[in-house]
Amino acid sequence: MLILAAAAIIALAMAHWTEAVAILAVVVVNTAIGFVSEWRAIRTMEGLQELEQPHARVRRGGEERTVAADELVPGDVVLLGPEDVVPADLRIVEAGTLRVEEAPLTGESVPVAKRVEAVGDDAVLAERSSMLFKGTSVAEGEAVAVVTATGMDTELGTISSLAEGASSGQTPLQDNLDRLGRRLAWITVAVAAGVAGAGLLAGQPTELMLETAIALGVAAIPEGLPIVATIALARGMYLMARRQAVINRLTAVETLGATRVIFTDKTGTLTENRMRLIRVATTRGDAELSDDDDGEPDDELVRRALEIGVLCSNADLDGDGHGDPTEVALLEAGRQAGVERPELLEAKPEVREESFDPQVMMMATFHRSDDGLEVAVKGAPASVIEVCTEVATAAGESEPLDDDGRRTWLERNGALADDGLRVLAVADRRVGDEGAEPYRELRLVGLVGLIDPAREGVPEAVQQCQSAGMRVLMVTGDQPDTARAVAREIGLDVGDDGAIHGRDLDELADSDRDRVLRSAVFARVSPEQKLRLVELFQDRDETVAMTGDGVNDAPALKQADIGIAMGRRGTDAARQVADMVLRDDALSSIVAAVRQGRIIFGNIRRSVMFMLCTNVAEVVAVTVASVAALPLPLRPLQILYLNVLTDVFPALALGVGRGDDAVMQRPPRPAGEPVLTRGHWTAIGGWSALIAACVLAGLLIALEALGFDQTTAVTVSFLTLAFAKLWFVFNLTDPGSPLLANEVVRNPWVWGAIGLCAALLLAAVYLPPLASVLDTSHPELQGWVLIGALSLVPLLVGQTIRAVQRARRR
Repeated sequence: MLILAAAAIIALAMAHWTEAVAILAVVVVNTAIGFVSEWRAIRTMEGLQELEQPHARVRRGGEERTVAADELVPGDVVLLGPEDVVPADLRIVEAGTLRVEEAPLTGESVPVAKRVEAVGDDAVLAERSSMLFKGTSVAEGEAVAVVTATGMDTELGTISSLAEGASSGQTPLQDNLDRLGRRLAWITVAVAAGVAGAGLLAGQPTELMLETAIALGVAAIPEGLPIVATIALARGMYLMARRQAVINRLTAVETLGATRVIFTDKTGTLTENRMRLIRVATTRGDAELSDDDDGEPDDELVRRALEIGVLCSNADLDGDGHGDPTEVALLEAGRQAGVERPELLEAKPEVREESFDPQVMMMATFHRSDDGLEVAVKGAPASVIEVCTEVATAAGESEPLDDDGRRTWLERNGALADDGLRVLAVADRRVGDEGAEPYRELRLVGLVGLIDPAREGVPEAVQQCQSAGMRVLMVTGDQPDTARAVAREIGLDVGDDGAIHGRDLDELADSDRDRVLRSAVFARVSPEQKLRLVELFQDRDETVAMTGDGVNDAPALKQADIGIAMGRRGTDAARQVADMVLRDDALSSIVAAVRQGRIIFGNIRRSVMFMLCTNVAEVVAVTVASVAALPLPLRPLQILYLNVLTDVFPALALGVGRGDDAVMQRPPRPAGEPVLTRGHWTAIGGWSALIAACVLAGLLIALEALGFDQTTAVTVSFLTLAFAKLWFVFNLTDPGSPLLANEVVRNPWVWGAIGLCAALLLAAVYLPPLASVLDTSHPELQGWVLIGALSLVPLLVGQTIRAVQRARRR
């Protein structure tokens, strides 16, 4: 744009008003397009601020009062109840049954139990059970807690600072086009200065040399490139939106095509984000349950285990299900087995509930039945097994449970956990009155194993990524055992290193970086560690995509080359900082977007090759003519007409092609690979020289052999170049591609562009006002024959080269 502006200034100085106005118009239009396409509001902080709790209940001076959340100070005593949003970082001092929804902050897929007891100072964020964090919410229970940090000193504030400090940088396409622009600028300045200097030394008139400099400046710049790149990317945005991927930043469309590493969250992206009961372990073995199993189970112990899970619950299945996800899953499994909670409670009314206690990690309900009072208990396996003295062998029957038996059941629990299951123990007991102690002398009925199953299509999407040369890495706030099991299920290579725990990550990143770089699963990871993981892979020149949904993901989403937020369950903070939002939260949509990104880059590369081969041909033709003291074969306005109108339509057609079917069978291009490699520049040099030779040949033959006047001879060279450009698009197929069945020939937009441009070229000659501005004249039949013959030479040479390449590949 600066070079074109300089050319416009020279034209103004020479009083060439038409050329000056035309060039300035191109500068203004392209600058406006660049501004609109790049404009993007970063609203990360707005998303974080939406998590603010406007008021909080506090105890000050022995009185309970409500104050604005931003008036809290360390030391304030805060009172919390169900559905309250935590207004600051708090230390719990009193709590009953307290569970907190921390998924936006830690990635934990189910509400977390909280307690008063202190934890070690080395506990990772997700394991600080005595703390409540700003921005999370109370799912169940009440608490009294003391403010320990407010504002930017909270964990949420730390994440906010990380998001502000993370560098989003430029996309590979922006870097590539910037480098290309700088190279073109220096080449243009050097050629224009050299030609003008040589001409002046040879005694050429100063005005002629200035006119030549204008022509060179206009000829060297592919004025249509910003328009072509923007429209190609915008069409990619439209196609991705149809596949549930909404792009926030235009140039991010292409970045996906260069992606080599995809960091993905587990819950909701790889899994369904819905707990499901799949296994019940009793003294009769392990019973596998599936969605296909309907009706009452054959095993009476399995049925009894389901009954206890249904009875010992605070959830319900009204609508989509309300309550703890684990309890909802137990109710759904009971319904599938014909054990409905309403009917069960009608037969066995609940007379007392012992709420879940984080101290003992158990919950109990008392029910009156025909046989008296029975207690249903569920909880953490280690806690339940410890207070069991019997184990069920049949309905109403049992045998003693000794220490060896307890160890055996704990081993079974470990085996279920190794399979990635969330395990609960269920037990029962007969009591004489409602006031009996619930957690003693229990009969162990069995273990129930639940899992958040892999989403449909995820294993296939992972396989597609791997076939395309991309690594899929799981980064989750969940437990390592769960993460490993899901990774195996979807086809990730866990390897000998297994899952790296967040508490070990920082030390390994310093001492054993190679292990970190070859690992596929990272569990219990903090926001700072997610950010560091992205930076580690970027330091290896990897193009990194990061998916996320929570506030904790915002820094890493911003740092990644392409940040991908979840649309269904993502927070505003994640969506606003991301480059792309998945409406369906599906990994398969990322694969589709990657494919489109690769196609877009290939199309833009093809468009750039088209414009530069023909633009450099213009430079060569003008340079040779000026050095040889020949008439300029192209007028500045003729060059502008070609570059802005007739170049743009074929380039656009190439830019919106459907791409090669095998694009996902090839590895991603190297991160530092420019739009044009050394091989492309060599090809540009060869094709430009050939096209320039045809243009100069047309000029000389028209002048010397056909005896045309200078205006008509320049019209011949102008039209020779114009039609050579149109036929040249068919040389821009992939090496070895079939003659007729290739991405260019099958592109209907290419044929439409050729027809439109042919009409524009005829108008340039036969429409009097336009012909007057462009200084063209009718070339007669001899001239048209010469134009047709010379303009076809590059096409014939190109097709001969492609035929040789196809023969060699056979």
